[in-house]
Amino acid sequence: MDSERVWFKSSYSGGSGTECVEVANLHAVVGVRDSKRPEGASISVRVAAWAEFVSALRL
Repeated sequence: MDSERVWFKSSYSGGSGTECVEVANLHAVVGVRDSKRPEGASISVRVAAWAEFVSALRL
């Protein structure tokens, strides 16, 4: 299932191998995984919950 998703690294990632999170827009949910272990587990969260999380980080 993960191979069908299009994953994006954060625009804040440095590109030097230190990235830690990738996300995939799955319309109803947002997929989240560790970019250093893409074959590992991923989680899905509701779009509204992800938006609240990201908003809180910006404070």
